[in-house]
Amino acid sequence: MRLVAFRTERGTSAGVVASHDGVDRVVDLTTAGITSVEAVLESAAARSAAERAILSVSAATPALNDVDLVAPVRPGKILCLGYNYRGHVPDGVDPTANDPEFPDVFVKTPNTLGGPNDPVVVPAVADDVDYEGEIAIVIGRQARAVALADALDHVGGYTILNDVSDRSWQRRQSQWALGKCFDGFAPIGPWVTTADAVADPQDLLVEVIRDGVVTVSQSTSTTIFSVAFVVHYLSQVMTLEVGDIIST
Repeated sequence: MRLVAFRTERGTSAGVVASHDGVDRVVDLTTAGITSVEAVLESAAARSAAERAILSVSAATPALNDVDLVAPVRPGKILCLGYNYRGHVPDGVDPTANDPEFPDVFVKTPNTLGGPNDPVVVPAVADDVDYEGEIAIVIGRQARAVALADALDHVGGYTILNDVSDRSWQRRQSQWALGKCFDGFAPIGPWVTTADAVADPQDLLVEVIRDGVVTVSQSTSTTIFSVAFVVHYLSQVMTLEVGDIIST
């Protein structure tokens, strides 16, 4: 399923994207008693209700393009990885030779969160702004000290996060926080794809397109630390809650 959150006259509603007559439409889950995407990720009953709601899609259901999307989840924590993709190496060279032993983890604070269509406003003091399109893990079941073999059981789904940074502020100190945490510097969405729709998170193509030009195209098979390992690793330190995001 593709789960979204969107603005209505009543506030924010959760929805599920379903196709009808070749058009992606958004079925409002409020009528099924579902108030958030997190509820669908966490509850088997809510998930079943969302699946049933898909059957109600019709030509009268609002088109996705006409819906005002917001961030699909409201994470308590946004955790991100630094260097996690192996670059190209010449033939005969061990591609793992320069792998770090542990992930380089940093945080983005809640003020960075934005919706998929929200503008990223570059402040006057930010003069070296960069962007990185990343696949982000959305936690669907509380994870605390989980074993590596069980880690994927705690993944509710996946979304896209734009890790916007200002490199000049990032370089000012050993900690990256100020360069990473300007308001709106972490738009996510447009939806959360539930984990059952992703056969292998280590076999996905990540592409970033800017002004019609592909600026990044790389497979998650080249990541140093897998989705399962990252969930396992971080859960040794902190309890990961439903809706928390880990950007890979």
